[in-house]
Amino acid sequence: MKGKMFLLIAMVSCSLGSADCSKSNNSNNTPPVVTPPPPSTQVNNVDFWLTMGDQSMLLRKQSDILSFGTVANSYPFIDIDSTQTFQTIDGFGFTLTGGSAYVINQLNSTDKTNLLQELFGNSSTSIGISYLRISIGSSDLNASVFSYDDMPAGQTDANLANFSLNNDMTDLIPVLKQILSINPNIKILGSPWSPPTWMKDNNNSVGGSLLPQYYNVYAQYFVKYIQAMKTQGITIDAITPQNEPLNPSNNPSMAMSAAQETDFIKNSLGPAFQAASISTKIIVYDHNCDQPTYPTTILSDATANSFVNGSAFHLYAGDISALSTVHNLYPNKQLYFTEQYTASSGNFAGDLQWHLKNVIIGSMRNWSRNALEWNLANDPSYGPHTVGGCNTCKGAVTIGSSIIRNVGYYIIAHASKFVPAGSSRIYSNISGSLNNVAFLTPTGQKVLIVENDGANATSFNIRFNGKWVTTALPAGAVGTYVW
Repeated sequence: MKGKMFLLIAMVSCSLGSADCSKSNNSNNTPPVVTPPPPSTQVNNVDFWLTMGDQSMLLRKQSDILSFGTVANSYPFIDIDSTQTFQTIDGFGFTLTGGSAYVINQLNSTDKTNLLQELFGNSSTSIGISYLRISIGSSDLNASVFSYDDMPAGQTDANLANFSLNNDMTDLIPVLKQILSINPNIKILGSPWSPPTWMKDNNNSVGGSLLPQYYNVYAQYFVKYIQAMKTQGITIDAITPQNEPLNPSNNPSMAMSAAQETDFIKNSLGPAFQAASISTKIIVYDHNCDQPTYPTTILSDATANSFVNGSAFHLYAGDISALSTVHNLYPNKQLYFTEQYTASSGNFAGDLQWHLKNVIIGSMRNWSRNALEWNLANDPSYGPHTVGGCNTCKGAVTIGSSIIRNVGYYIIAHASKFVPAGSSRIYSNISGSLNNVAFLTPTGQKVLIVENDGANATSFNIRFNGKWVTTALPAGAVGTYVW
């Protein structure tokens, strides 16, 4: 027994590295052999990008090992089923306003190229914007009001002999051409804020309505616009007849009732496109979710319906479920989400949560083919804008002495970077406060976007094909998961 005890003490002493042990067992003073621990058997199966409301993480790829397995736990499940597919996705992006193009064009050549590559490229450092909205004529986020056929007071131009894109040739069209050189497949939607004032009953850029005698002329104005842009190498994928037709107080703006838009499409715009072999889609409404009866009124007219591809929505009023209301009535027509702005008075955390929940996840879960935030870029004073135009609309990027990426950038990037055009929405369930939407990309990747709308950090499982990974999101955070 004494011998065994002595041996045990000696072994413990050696394990502690005593001088006597070193002498006795390492007489040549060579380093002891250290056996490394066995490698982890877990392999990362899911990549994970995180943005937090406190901005401590901004679209940062995480180092978590997310390995699919079947270890039981008590956390809720988000189930993904890629065999259940819904709408095809056209893209995610912003409106390239005239003001956006102006401030981008003020950058030196290197900075402009680097920014556009970051916004529209497909590299690991890009966010892959795939859809743009532009104004037909000026929006309120141009420095001044114009149309493509402005005439001196008291004069008209029913033959559109003076039609010209000149006001867009300095900034908008050159920037668009550079974007198209980066992503030739980007989809472009055109929306007018107002026709030429001589076509309106109040002869003013603000409010008023399109005079019936100019319906056919205005239809030709759209035809000329699409053809003129084509000569510049710019394909207009779709148009809406009027931005925010129920908001006649912006500068520029115009009121257009559902009955007026129906009449314009069925008797003027649709036939004009048909006669000119214009394949550009006609998308109706382009206003808030509180009036789904506006697009359904148009779609209920059989002739107008035959010319219409779908309906577009904003969410300054109403609920995002209005898109599903229209889808359920007209399932063969498409849905689009075309505008939502972040304000200078907003805060990053609140805007991140609300916009991910409603604009990205909400619109997608309610059949939209795209999701667009409002202004792409502006200066530090939220300009340029027209007199009476929005002076609180914050761009995705602010361009001044430096380039600042604002909350809108991250709202869109959590989708655009990972969900290319041609992806399909697939099944996922909402679990508690974990708002989410899932996609299958053309290359077969699965993408899940999750927003934790709760007040506390939440752990959960992402389950696919009978196995799951366990992850967690802080309160108000957004995660994009890719596998």
